[in-house]
Amino acid sequence: MARWEPGARERMVVAAVDLFTEQGYDATTVAQIADRAGVTKSTFFRHFPDKRELLVAGQQVLSRLLAEGIAEAPRTAGPLDAVAAGLGRASDAMGQLNRELGPRLKAAIAASAELQERDALKSVGMAAAMTSALQARGVPDPIAQLASELGVLAFKRGYSAWLAAEHDAEGGLAPYTAAALAELRAASASLS
Repeated sequence: MARWEPGARERMVVAAVDLFTEQGYDATTVAQIADRAGVTKSTFFRHFPDKRELLVAGQQVLSRLLAEGIAEAPRTAGPLDAVAAGLGRASDAMGQLNRELGPRLKAAIAASAELQERDALKSVGMAAAMTSALQARGVPDPIAQLASELGVLAFKRGYSAWLAAEHDAEGGLAPYTAAALAELRAASASLS
């Protein structure tokens, strides 16, 4: 592939996940990823600071979408309803490529302590984005933090259920994250 072809970022993510699955994270080099994706090493480094960052390539976009959805929720929405709006916005952006790469990505993360650490930081970033968006709506800090943590957990649970589903249900990821948030909301009511 020529360097100028569109989709270089996506090709690098797919190449990395494939190589991590085939030979493991530690045995995979940036040069191998670039070669498999049909780009140069310098193109790789224009998009990513290192190979670890490939697996969280969409984190900033995901955090932004979560925050935008919360900000755009009706003013009368409570904190968890605003989080639901954020989850809906972010879930709508997740497509078939996310679903296809998901199981292999989860396996690569499970096999590498370094990637597990990076994945945990991704969760922290998502929670921070949602907390800030809720605070901007006037939600007090402890409530904003709790609602955000439930949102992160709902996203993770919904994403896992979406990946495990045997068919690609219409509506994509959104129904899965909505169901996960509803389940967590009900479960939190029984904590008293």
